[in-house]
Amino acid sequence: MAVAVDTSEKTDDFVRSGLSTSEIITEYFLGFVPFIWSLLFPLFVFIAVIFFTSKMATRSEIIAILASGTSYRRFLRPYIIGGIMLSAILWVGSRYWIPKANAIRSNFQQNYIDNRDPSKNRTMGNCYECYYLRTDTNTFVGIKEFDTASKSSRGFFMEKVKDNKVVYNLRAERMRWDTAVKKWQLINASERFIDSMKERLSFHDTLVINLNIKISELRKDNYLKDKLTTPELVEYINLQKLRGGEGLSTYEVEKHRRNATPTSVFLLTLIGVVIASRKTRGGSGVHLALGITIAALFIIADRFSTVFATKGNFPPMLAAWLPNIAFALVLLWLYRRTPK
Repeated sequence: MAVAVDTSEKTDDFVRSGLSTSEIITEYFLGFVPFIWSLLFPLFVFIAVIFFTSKMATRSEIIAILASGTSYRRFLRPYIIGGIMLSAILWVGSRYWIPKANAIRSNFQQNYIDNRDPSKNRTMGNCYECYYLRTDTNTFVGIKEFDTASKSSRGFFMEKVKDNKVVYNLRAERMRWDTAVKKWQLINASERFIDSMKERLSFHDTLVINLNIKISELRKDNYLKDKLTTPELVEYINLQKLRGGEGLSTYEVEKHRRNATPTSVFLLTLIGVVIASRKTRGGSGVHLALGITIAALFIIADRFSTVFATKGNFPPMLAAWLPNIAFALVLLWLYRRTPK
């Protein structure tokens, strides 16, 4: 169903791309299907548990199990084991497998869809490709209009600070990557050494420097958090903190979400059992309606907390885990009210 809906939405993009059907499948849907699977996996498990357990309750099988002397906790044991197994599958997948699929999907999105969107395909004139980084605790670097194709920029400066005072300043009209020596080369550079009450200035037509910045760091990628595996994501966050990067809340939320979402599978499994194990006059329909309502509330809570973390000052870890905390309390309340 997701593939059918997405295909109808992107039909014009597929036609404009000029790719064959097999190429669209391998270059887009091969990544889209695991993405949508991981996104809806908790709901799949939740609805499946409700549907299956509700059928047992409608046929009075649960009443017979409990009447035979089996405790309610013993009745829950298979669900607990199954929930843990499914949570483990999603945990491993979200850390290693799903990011690989997201790389396929997002590359197609960037190459064939976003490049025609004026709001996403920004030009160099507004300095979209400008960077201000910290290479170490005392050195700050500014790079203007970096071009990934030519591996060069139209402006560069570097400052070194000691005791809250600038002691060294380096500026250049252009900077490019020298593939021969694997270092950065500055064109028309000027160095300024500042020492107490005096300073020394020198000019260079070309100057080769060993800058602690990789070319891979100089890129703007709106889908980067989805492409990185969890070890790569943690490494990227630590590096950006060292660089003094901003806007890391999105990456922090993504890191914690990859642990919180598998946990939600386990919680929703138990909530589904507790809801559907009670025999009602409405049968499975009542259970499914209640389950879908709870699932919708869970998704809304998850989206709200994520937005508050990325756009506000909400702690990323709390944003990722808050829906689980809330629904753990709901699970406890439902469990106490369930006939046993």
